[in-house]
Amino acid sequence: MTYPSDIAIAQAKKLQHIKDIAKKLNVHEDDLEMYGKYKAKLPLSLIDDQKVSKNNLVLVTALTPTPAGEGKTTVSIGLTEGLNKIGKQATVVLREPSLGPVFGIKGGAAGGGYSQVVPMEDINLHFTGDFNAVEKANNLLSALIDNNIQSKTNNLNIDSRTILWKRVIDMNDRALRDITIGLGGTANGVPRQDGFNITPASEVMAILCMASDLENLKKRLGAIFIGFTFDRKPIFARDLKAENAMAILLKDAIKPNLVQTLEENPAIIHGGPFANIAQGTNTIIATKMGLSLSNYVVTEAGFGADLGAEKFLNIKSQFANLNPKCVVLVATIRALRHHGGALKEDYNTPDLEKVTEGFKNLEKHIENIRKFNIEPVVAINSFASDSEEEVNFVIKKCTSLGVNAVLSEGWTKGGEGTKQLAEVVVDIVENKATKYKPLYDWKSPIKEKIEIIAKEIYGAAKVEYSKQAQLNLRRIDRLGFNDFAVCMAKTQKSFSDNDTLIGRPEGFTVTVREIEIASGAQFVIPILGKMMRMPGLPSIPASENMTIDNNGVISGLS
Repeated sequence: MTYPSDIAIAQAKKLQHIKDIAKKLNVHEDDLEMYGKYKAKLPLSLIDDQKVSKNNLVLVTALTPTPAGEGKTTVSIGLTEGLNKIGKQATVVLREPSLGPVFGIKGGAAGGGYSQVVPMEDINLHFTGDFNAVEKANNLLSALIDNNIQSKTNNLNIDSRTILWKRVIDMNDRALRDITIGLGGTANGVPRQDGFNITPASEVMAILCMASDLENLKKRLGAIFIGFTFDRKPIFARDLKAENAMAILLKDAIKPNLVQTLEENPAIIHGGPFANIAQGTNTIIATKMGLSLSNYVVTEAGFGADLGAEKFLNIKSQFANLNPKCVVLVATIRALRHHGGALKEDYNTPDLEKVTEGFKNLEKHIENIRKFNIEPVVAINSFASDSEEEVNFVIKKCTSLGVNAVLSEGWTKGGEGTKQLAEVVVDIVENKATKYKPLYDWKSPIKEKIEIIAKEIYGAAKVEYSKQAQLNLRRIDRLGFNDFAVCMAKTQKSFSDNDTLIGRPEGFTVTVREIEIASGAQFVIPILGKMMRMPGLPSIPASENMTIDNNGVISGLS
């Protein structure tokens, strides 16, 4: 059977007015800040910590993905539809898409098929301007730094060689990774080396996702570590009196965005850090908003469970005092074939032997989730190329591990295709849920936290530190940041820091190349291997297949 494209399905949907979606959450129209008919921002006053602690949080993550992704967002939306189908009041809470992947290789992040959030084009493009606000706040601080270096009257004596802060742009643009600024004479500033990160990797994005309210946001922005003076004193954004102006730019961006699913259920979308180079989950504010307004909240964490889920559980949940009651591990037969050694051209060819070998990857993720004292459910995201033999093998193998594995058909059937998954999730939440526990204490030394993640979650035998990383550790100690959380930057393609090691590698060493400081977000970022925080476009970008007609109708967006 041939199905319409994602964008065609989304464009065919007659949307409900956002005020009618808000009614399902018992939110009055007067509380909405509307962005047209189908998008609105929710005021932070709606967050109720008592309801947050009583309602049910479900995290969706995945096995180690293929480059195409395995459909976590699609499953998250589909599961939300399924929960509502079986009589539960459920809201999906997601991250906002970045323009880099939209125009690059991966496409958008609004789900797919009949499990989407809409209006799809708006969500995948500029949406309500949150990414733009993050970018502008970040680059305002960059401008203030360079202005202070040049100033003769208010100079903080910043040593430009020590500046760690980078500019950002929400686009894949490899030419901006390393640049020289301030050329062309004294009127244009002081020449120095600089560079750009992609906006989802900005510390401002990380801070937005960790903040509890506007005052806390402002405090965190002021705590951003910039570099040192010539006499080796640390400089923070508050020394430049930057935090208020940055917070002003983020005054609307801090409010979560309300939209709808294809089946007219509420969806909250807010914040958008990547999971391989940042924390990979939506804002604490959005998650708490969902839990304040719904009995069930389904949320997702980026890439495999070794990245987004690890950070969700060790950083976000620990800091925000959240208690995820169930973790859904998304698996696809094609990803299991991949981890069993199938080449890209064979991803859609049934091969039980490769699925059997590839299952080792999924099994490691199952073991990891259980280390947090949470019971996982495996959602087999269905594809037409799956063979019955392969699917039955995965279900039987999971059963032998005491794990429920359920076929998820949300892409083709929406909520009807995820009712069984929803029932299994509800059974765990209502009958088997336990109090989650983080894998490490934030107060432990930085090296100890890094090694716990590398050995317990990745399965590494050893962790090595470059000379730069050792210098960074001494700097962290000198600045008093040892009690920060750890947010690893690592390839999403492998448990290791080598993206060619598929499946479940063992006995490997991970190398910490350097460690960045995100003092406003209260974590450090160990960078493993060759990770970069500014991606490049592929040789044939997705943008080449996009068109817009004279009526403004977009095609080719996915």
